[in-house]
Amino acid sequence: MSQRLNAVPGLEPVALPAPAGWGARFSAGLRRYLPALVVFVAFLVLWEAAVAIFKIEGFILPRPSVIAATFIEELPIIIPAGLFTLREAGGGFLIGCSLAVLMALATARWTILSEGFMPFAIMVNATPIVALAPIMNNWFGITNPMAKMSIVAILVFFPVMINTVRGLTLVDSGALELLRSYAAGEFTVLAQLRLPNALPFMFSAFKVAGALSVIGAIVSEYFGGSRAALGIYISQQAALFHFAEAWAAIIVACGMGLAFYIVILLAERWLMPWHASQRAADD
Repeated sequence: MSQRLNAVPGLEPVALPAPAGWGARFSAGLRRYLPALVVFVAFLVLWEAAVAIFKIEGFILPRPSVIAATFIEELPIIIPAGLFTLREAGGGFLIGCSLAVLMALATARWTILSEGFMPFAIMVNATPIVALAPIMNNWFGITNPMAKMSIVAILVFFPVMINTVRGLTLVDSGALELLRSYAAGEFTVLAQLRLPNALPFMFSAFKVAGALSVIGAIVSEYFGGSRAALGIYISQQAALFHFAEAWAAIIVACGMGLAFYIVILLAERWLMPWHASQRAADD
């Protein structure tokens, strides 16, 4: 069904497509996500069948049904632990991404700063978490959440900075010359051209950084921390051969990573409705 503009003398009425209703959006969403749901259910069925057929011991690989039952039983423990770790991951994510964007703005503006700082950033990025965790625990205290936030911040800093610098510098030369012809200042060029061009690069890096922040927070907790943390819970249950409980906590960690991705995706759709990828997703 379509809508028509009011008749104007001398002009033919133009037919406009009606906005898609909730039914059409639901059908489109179902077609998009149904294959992934089918693959996920099939994977769980095969997992359950393989454990039963090959008689795999529970301490090696528990059944999904056992993990699900344990997850429900352990909810009062693993949910608060997950929220504690989520605060560490979220704090480190905000600190690392904020510093990365600020440094990217500076390095994109002054080339000499980029040449001097980039080798140092690459060196820090190549340092593994297992080397940083004991040092940060010593600096801030083993139970201080800031120790884990600093590790997460270091982990997400480099990919966000690199992608932001690319988005700020790889601008269309014609658009840049047009703004220069209007005597636009550096701030106007930044606000009108460089930042909009950098947003897709930044959100691609934010999605990667969201997953890295959860990984960094949990792995850093393996080297010590508050008993309320999810990483401590996983390591303790694994040491006691309670692997169903450990897998239940891993489900919470997966949910944390998914929550990060959804929040970043919603922010991307809100800040970049003009981008081609968002228009394609709405079709």
